[in-house]
Amino acid sequence: MQTEVEELPENRVRMTVQVPSHDVHHAVEHAAEDLAQSVKVPGFRKGKVPRQVLLQRVGRERLMTEAVESHIGGWFWNAAARTRVRPVEQPEYDFELPASDDEDWKFTATVAVQAKPELPDWRELEVGAAEVEVPEELVQHELDALRSTIAELVPVDGRPVAPDDTVVVDLVADDETRRDYVVELGRGAVVEEVELGLVGMSAGETKEMSFELADGSTQSLAATVKEIKEKVLPPLDDDLARAASEFETFAELRDDVESRLREQIEEEVETRFRADAADALVAASKVDAAGPLVESRTRELLRAFARQVEARGVELETFLAMTGQQPEELVARLRDEAQRSVARELVLDTVAEQLGLDVPDAEVEELVREQAEALGDDPEQMLVALRESGRFEALREDLRLRQALDRVAEEVKRIPLAQAEAREAIWTPDKEKPPTETKLWTPDQQQSEGARS
Repeated sequence: MQTEVEELPENRVRMTVQVPSHDVHHAVEHAAEDLAQSVKVPGFRKGKVPRQVLLQRVGRERLMTEAVESHIGGWFWNAAARTRVRPVEQPEYDFELPASDDEDWKFTATVAVQAKPELPDWRELEVGAAEVEVPEELVQHELDALRSTIAELVPVDGRPVAPDDTVVVDLVADDETRRDYVVELGRGAVVEEVELGLVGMSAGETKEMSFELADGSTQSLAATVKEIKEKVLPPLDDDLARAASEFETFAELRDDVESRLREQIEEEVETRFRADAADALVAASKVDAAGPLVESRTRELLRAFARQVEARGVELETFLAMTGQQPEELVARLRDEAQRSVARELVLDTVAEQLGLDVPDAEVEELVREQAEALGDDPEQMLVALRESGRFEALREDLRLRQALDRVAEEVKRIPLAQAEAREAIWTPDKEKPPTETKLWTPDQQQSEGARS
């Protein structure tokens, strides 16, 4: 899809988009199928009207109008994404209907676009970076988790069930009975109400419990504790290292645990620093993201949030009711996140333009092949699918913005996080904004999603 962009006064552009004949044909076929479902033609069932009969009934102009009106929005937004045009309103279209569906067709779209940010010299920006430290309690937690994998279960007497115990229980409900069922508390093997109910019970004790099912109904059962066992953790010594790892000594094991934790923390600190560097550039550029891009991003975030909640077996409306949130509050929070996301893209796109950054096909293909192999997919099939869906160009843009962020994060001035927080704590009127806990977009996060789409 070839596109020419003409810049107009007052942050407006005129786009001339040429649509390939195969896309026009697809649109006409799709429109014909839709019309066949709605138009009544004597002697034919809905959806079974032949193309020529349908044309005689509705006329070529109506068919072409339906094809264009149902697809022109998608063609426009794909062209806008490919040419890095960022509209802030819906476009005004100008076109003549296609003469046929076997020839290329073009239309123009005039639209107001987001003003390009005026970037400061980001090398003068100061951004706080946390020191990489591995807390001793975190190392101990990892070692305890490793000890737990080879711990010995020992029966206990004279005390009730504790939160970390393993218990043998009989669970008796109206429609099912489980005898000698082993429950390791804290692992989510049974519903939370049952786990909490078991804590504090003694061997031989029976307790009635009830909990709510996914469909809103209530299930009741009787739980009888038959045996209580506790884990006896092995000592932190060389025997533990040999039994639970490939190391011969505990010192080697501990060094490995600390090294892996340090790598994780370093990655988290760097990710946070990159995000803060992008946000510092957004703030210094005074970008005000708005328009359809923000609304579209908000809808994407809302759909992703709903999928995440529903994957747990809970409807979004039920989740909001359980957490005391109003739908309007959720949408407002996601819109704030979308505005931040789009603002980051705007400043990083401008950085990329200033630096003359571009990503060749080979670099995008290399990333796709790496991710396809990691997922066990066919790299060539994935490349074809990405090109057909337009996600190949979106992935190229993600990589381009990532390179821009690489440069910004490398060249801003790193200062101690405590120093940055102390400066941020100094109140000024422009900082009077409500806090947000939403996760923010960076090109690093968007990149892998693009290859999988």
